[in-house]
Amino acid sequence: MHVKKKHHQETLSAIPAVDDAQHSHTSPAKRRRRCICFSVALTLLAVVALLILVLALTVFKSKKPVTTVNSVALIDVNASVTLLPLRVSLNISLDINISVRNPNKVSIKYRNSSAALRYKGQDVGNVPIPAGKIGSDGTKQLNLTLTIFADRLLKDLDIYRDVISGNFRVSIYSRISGTVRIVNLFNIHVVSTSTCDLNIDILKKRIVDERCDYKKKS
Repeated sequence: MHVKKKHHQETLSAIPAVDDAQHSHTSPAKRRRRCICFSVALTLLAVVALLILVLALTVFKSKKPVTTVNSVALIDVNASVTLLPLRVSLNISLDINISVRNPNKVSIKYRNSSAALRYKGQDVGNVPIPAGKIGSDGTKQLNLTLTIFADRLLKDLDIYRDVISGNFRVSIYSRISGTVRIVNLFNIHVVSTSTCDLNIDILKKRIVDERCDYKKKS
């Protein structure tokens, strides 16, 4: 009886030794599998990041919108000068058609913008351009009416000379600011402007010269 009990104890004491050996044998294998999984995950992330970067720099590279003044029409001209007291009465209204083209493969959202009528660098009339959206490779037409506010010119002595001479030079300036979102990750700010210099013959009530310049920047 004593011998059997001793043999049973030896058997029980040998079991933990076997478990420890198995644990020490499988632990490095688990670590290797974890390292492999981690490496594969990092590789996939690197490939996805590289793909996004390539798309952002090629197919989805942001381009600036192009603003073009298609036409300018003089719809009303009234001007006169009173000597005593010295006073100028001026009313000029212009209808302009502007197109904004989006050359991107994604849409552009533009903020509240404006177009202004300028006399010697001073804003003498403006019209708001409400915020909106232009689809990919799309073009939006804007029909605007600009009117000169004569009260803004009363302190400018050049206005009297120009009205009397019959040649009135003004500029139309438009600025549209928006955002292009690339692959739903990057927001690129873009701005497009246009300027048209006009020479208006007050006596004949027509535009005798028109020169436009278009700029785009980010």
